[in-house]
Order: sequence, then C-alpha cells, then structure tokens
Amino acid sequence: MPVTAMYDYQGQPKDVQANFHGNQLVYFGWDKHLMFCAPVCLPLPPDMPFGAVLTEVLPGVYGSHPDWARLDWEQAEWSLDQQPFTPDPQQSLEAQGIHHKSLLRFRVPGLDGIAGSAS
Repeated sequence: MPVTAMYDYQGQPKDVQANFHGNQLVYFGWDKHLMFCAPVCLPLPPDMPFGAVLTEVLPGVYGSHPDWARLDWEQAEWSLDQQPFTPDPQQSLEAQGIHHKSLLRFRVPGLDGIAGSAS
C-alpha cells in the first residue's frame, strides 16, 4: 500500500559521499558464494588502485571461505553496475568508473562454493 506524506517532506540522505571523509562506498559481491549472502559495502578512497583492493581489502572480507586460497584473479569475470567490466590493477577506482555506491560482482569459473553448493 502506498504511503503519502501529510506535508511536503524533503528528506536528506545520510549516505552521500561527502559524509565519508573522502571515501566512497563500494559494494562487492562474490557470485556463487552464498556463505556471504549479500554484497559487502566498503568505504574506499577513490584514488585506491584496484590491485590494492584485491591484495589488501578483499582478503579480509572473503579470506575465510575455503575457495579463497584457490582463487585466480586472472580467471575472474567482473561486472560493474551490471555491465561487463575488466579491471586494471594499476588504475584507481575512480579512473575506472567505480563511483560512490557502485556494485562490483565477480565470479571465477570452477569455483562454485563449498563442494559446488554455491555456499
């Protein structure tokens, strides 16, 4: 059922980039790994090289999964905001079009969760 405000409500979002001290929120999802039921949201500096995300950030998020040790980034298939994406590890997030509240998803063929269960 729709809700109608009783007056001209003008809400201000609290998750605008200006509220994150120079960082931007970036969502990451590992497809076929539902041990992580939803993408994680991380506050990252726009000038961070993508390679640093792979080596310094994501291991702390996903490293507890048994598939992590077998992950080969060269085989990873990426999407950025639901479009195919090929990241450049040397380039910054911002230089590659990764903006505040962008969603990055990745999957690696052959890694389909614990015993192929997508978990």
